[in-house]
Amino acid sequence: MIALIKRRIKAFLLICGVYVSATTSKEQVAEFIESLKPVTTNYDLIRVGGYADGGYLIPNDIECIQTCFSPGVCEASNFENDLTKRGVKCFLADYSVDAPPIDNALFDFEKKYLGSKNNEMFMTLEHWIRTKAPEIEDSILQMDIEGAEYSVILDSTSETLCKFRIIVIEFHNLDLVFNKMGFDLIKLAFDKLLRDFEIVHIHPNNSNLPFICNGFSVPPVMEFTFLRKDRITKKSKCNYFPHELDRASDTRKLDYSLPKCWY
Repeated sequence: MIALIKRRIKAFLLICGVYVSATTSKEQVAEFIESLKPVTTNYDLIRVGGYADGGYLIPNDIECIQTCFSPGVCEASNFENDLTKRGVKCFLADYSVDAPPIDNALFDFEKKYLGSKNNEMFMTLEHWIRTKAPEIEDSILQMDIEGAEYSVILDSTSETLCKFRIIVIEFHNLDLVFNKMGFDLIKLAFDKLLRDFEIVHIHPNNSNLPFICNGFSVPPVMEFTFLRKDRITKKSKCNYFPHELDRASDTRKLDYSLPKCWY
């Protein structure tokens, strides 16, 4: 009888556009968040790209970096424009726009989405690198592609990812860690990155308030900065947030700092 009631409630909610599924255990969420706690390293953090949306904190380890790959252009290219002032050539890609918002001689634009296949609309990260800068060994990857980051990470080989010294990714839908299937997908992506990279900074995007469940506060969208492990000679747990260089992503809304369960 109880099982029948549950099925009918689930069916009714599905008609209303709501799908009910099993939740992730509190222990799994706790272990996952613990694995993502950022560290301080032998490199201080600097802000690149201005003081609002489009600006990110990265380790001051950009000497000799000559290229940046940045999928997801939309309306801002402040990060890439700032890097060109340091002589870094920036490869940009986004199918939803016809050109970057800034005219810059060091911009190379591709009208395609980054994804897990190659066709007229999509290209893989490996194909993009092989086409534009096949010899790179130390580059920067800055990726804000509205949720497609998971498929790109899982599709890319570790060899491809390790061509980047620094990786900055805005992760979306992180509140899905409370959903079992969502948790498995998100964890797979982070586990792959953490084989070769350390998280050196996390900043919540204040466009959405944190989702709270079982004592965990999870902002749905957060910016993560990674540094390749071979660049690190010392590290310790970072125990203070926000960083003095952190700024609100959306200046029209009240900002909030990284919830304490993340550090």
